[in-house]
Amino acid sequence: MKALLRIFRPSRKLVFIIAGVALLGGVSGGAALFIGKDRLLGPSAETMNGLSCTDVNLVTIKKQNRVWIRKYIKTEPTDGMTRVKTALRVAKTIYDAQRPDLVQVVVLDTNGPTLRSDIRGRAIGADVVYIPHPDPVLESTEAKTYTARYYDGEAADNGLFFGERVDLPEDEITAMNASFTDYSDCIDPIAVAATKGGEGEGKKTAKTAEAKEVKPAEGGEHGSAPAKEPAAPEAAPEAGH
Repeated sequence: MKALLRIFRPSRKLVFIIAGVALLGGVSGGAALFIGKDRLLGPSAETMNGLSCTDVNLVTIKKQNRVWIRKYIKTEPTDGMTRVKTALRVAKTIYDAQRPDLVQVVVLDTNGPTLRSDIRGRAIGADVVYIPHPDPVLESTEAKTYTARYYDGEAADNGLFFGERVDLPEDEITAMNASFTDYSDCIDPIAVAATKGGEGEGKKTAKTAEAKEVKPAEGGEHGSAPAKEPAAPEAAPEAGH
């Protein structure tokens, strides 16, 4: 029995290595709990850049050689500052792609309204306006490049937000915009559905082609289905909230 214990007895050096690893793991875990994960490992991508989002509606207003874009988006439940970050990120992405004179992004809850006539008041969880060159757009000496506001409470089941309204100072918004590490737009559910539909049609066509190679189909060839006509655009709303 003693001989067997001598065989399986670890060396002193191995014991020290195992104890050091265990101690380091325990200290790291305790530090993460005491200091916080964000401080120890750095802020998460969600904290830095806001949430992923889904398109609800896009309105383009063309007036007096000026282009104003207003976009309505939805996010999963989160805090007010994260909603602002999401809207600010999307506004910058829209501007970089289209270079309009004004971009407004309105953040709604997943259970919020979808009709523009209902999107007002506490249905708006966050609202960001970005005017890269405010003087030509707004004839006011107090025009700002950035404005942002949000309700600091969560949304109820009907999609309406609670809490106090908070208007962020412009310097804080500018610093927030400069801190982003990624600029990405929202997901367009219509485009995603069309892509999935196209993939399905492609697979169906491929299978049909294989069947024709094995055994020619009887009858004449069929033409492609006619494309659907685009829906009539909605009337552009006034520029105000």
